[in-house]
Amino acid sequence: MALVFRTVAQLAGVSLSLLGWVLSCLTNYLPHWKNLNLDLNEMENWTMGLWQTCVTQEEVGMQCKDFDSFLALPAELRVSRILMFLSNGLGFLGLLVSGFGLDCLRIGEGQRDLKRRLLILGAVLSWASGITALVPVSWVAHKTVQEFWDENVPDFVPRWEFGEALFLGWFAGLSLLLGGCLLNRAACSSHAPLASGHCAVAQMQHHHHQLETRNTNLKN
Repeated sequence: MALVFRTVAQLAGVSLSLLGWVLSCLTNYLPHWKNLNLDLNEMENWTMGLWQTCVTQEEVGMQCKDFDSFLALPAELRVSRILMFLSNGLGFLGLLVSGFGLDCLRIGEGQRDLKRRLLILGAVLSWASGITALVPVSWVAHKTVQEFWDENVPDFVPRWEFGEALFLGWFAGLSLLLGGCLLNRAACSSHAPLASGHCAVAQMQHHHHQLETRNTNLKN
């Protein structure tokens, strides 16, 4: 039973970490962190991401323009770029490390302590990736709320609102955190019994060692 739980927890943890990593990569590049709808022209919608600003018009479609300067961006967008790149890198490393720690992988199946350490390291990397994904989207959301309710801005000025990428980023961060928790739970759980084939091999090795010891004693 413990072996089944550990295997399921490992596969679920890796699956959630993979899902979170893919979504965090999409969040990084999607130009939908902020949305702006113009009351004067309902056929024109503006979106802003970390890398470009886009306008969607009914006749023309979507047209995007990259930001000209990194230093000219607001602080939250500059830091968000760095953190999202860090999140993508940490998430990839977490998947790579935890993949080698899975019980279903034949590589290093005799080194159970090493596999356990790899799972724990993968869980830590997944947690770090989730946090570095949640921080930028939450910061941009906080600044958007502040600017939306800024009383110094006249009421007729259009306000930016939450874009779809923010919700995608929150879901990505939570998936990475949950995946890391499952990986850590599987690694830190009580040692499950070996599979039947492994048990048979271990018992044969134990009996062989006993026979060798007995023969050595008889010779002496």
